[in-house]
Amino acid sequence: MNRLFRAPPVPSYATLDIDGASVRVTVRQVPRARHYRLTVDARKGPILTFPKGGRWTEAEAFLDRQRGWLQARLDRQAVPVVFEGGVQLPLRGEPHTIVSTGRSRGNVQRRLSGGSAALLVPGGEAHLARRLTDWLKAECRTDLELRVGLHAERLGVRHEAIRIRDQSSRWGSCSSAGRLNFNWRLILAPEFVLDYVAAHEVAHLIEMNHSPAFWETVRRTLPDMQHGRDWLRAHGRGLRAYG
Repeated sequence: MNRLFRAPPVPSYATLDIDGASVRVTVRQVPRARHYRLTVDARKGPILTFPKGGRWTEAEAFLDRQRGWLQARLDRQAVPVVFEGGVQLPLRGEPHTIVSTGRSRGNVQRRLSGGSAALLVPGGEAHLARRLTDWLKAECRTDLELRVGLHAERLGVRHEAIRIRDQSSRWGSCSSAGRLNFNWRLILAPEFVLDYVAAHEVAHLIEMNHSPAFWETVRRTLPDMQHGRDWLRAHGRGLRAYG
């Protein structure tokens, strides 16, 4: 008899009809989740976080209620930018055009000519995206090591390893062991933005929260922190579309 009332299984994805188009929503069961939550990842699309003890019928009703919100978010979402020859991307906030050199060897080089900037990437088109991304990650690490070191010295703290990651929803994080993680796309933003995120994560070595004391710690090492914070809020979503 109980089989007749067994809850339907949780699917790995759901489909919503939005303005005449079918939108695929990835479903993830998260043991720690306490509520249904819908987010939009710049590369993976809509994601529904599903509590482990939740019911799929309740999740479907939740998705239906979020239809208008999801449509508005998708309308604002930036179009993914693929790294290939001729595409323009920002480097430290300045526009650069990707140029494939076709050479089998060599390093990515920055070239200035007639007021315009270009990134010369060796190798064929099949390897261009990987080589350029690796180079951008290395540039990001160089900038962050400098800024993190400066803020750590100002605040009188020590940090462990700095890791450059491909995070989908975070610009940075600090572990309880003092390891600092950063999103490589920070190298695309103006330098004061990367500086703000570096100061933010170093401050977490003192205050592992977002209390007033934490923000005062950030301001102590970076008085103009609000400039970078405001820029990231206004333009951060667009950066996630690159790569």
